[in-house]
Amino acid sequence: MEFFCYHRDRSDSGALRNELVEAHWSYMDRFAAGMIARGPVLDRAGDAATGSVHIVDLPDLATARAFVFDEPNYQAGVYRDVMLRRWRNLLGRTMWDFPGGRDGGNRYLVLGLGSGEPADLDLPRDRDELIAYGPLLSDDGTTWLGTVLLVRAPDPEAAGALLTKDRYAEIEVHDWAFGGRR
Repeated sequence: MEFFCYHRDRSDSGALRNELVEAHWSYMDRFAAGMIARGPVLDRAGDAATGSVHIVDLPDLATARAFVFDEPNYQAGVYRDVMLRRWRNLLGRTMWDFPGGRDGGNRYLVLGLGSGEPADLDLPRDRDELIAYGPLLSDDGTTWLGTVLLVRAPDPEAAGALLTKDRYAEIEVHDWAFGGRR
């Protein structure tokens, strides 16, 4: 089962996050085999992390809950909240398979929260810039709750335009970077 995990930082937790970077990476190393994508969400200046995204394949919901709540940054109080949702990998690959590589260009997390009739279940025509793409689903995987994508785009507006605006209660666009050890 694939899961989208989004930890949002508390506004004053940057120093603590920096202290825990090795503990965080070591923890994530344990899940490397199932990792589809990971990386920090950044402020608009790209100077500071404001959260963390992890898209991971895990055996079940209980394991996913343990994954997000046992994470060292969560345990230490870096995060103010966590979003954990089932997700479906429509690209069928990981971020490491992204043809555009790890660096270069602007990268974004686009999070569209919706309800009702599913939207954007088909990949956009221009999928070359997609790093990850798929629907957010209910815990049992049957109800569509939105769409999440990671994308390289010229600007936040272009990234957000990949979703059908009137089908979502809210579309968030955040600067994002490839994560993991360098």
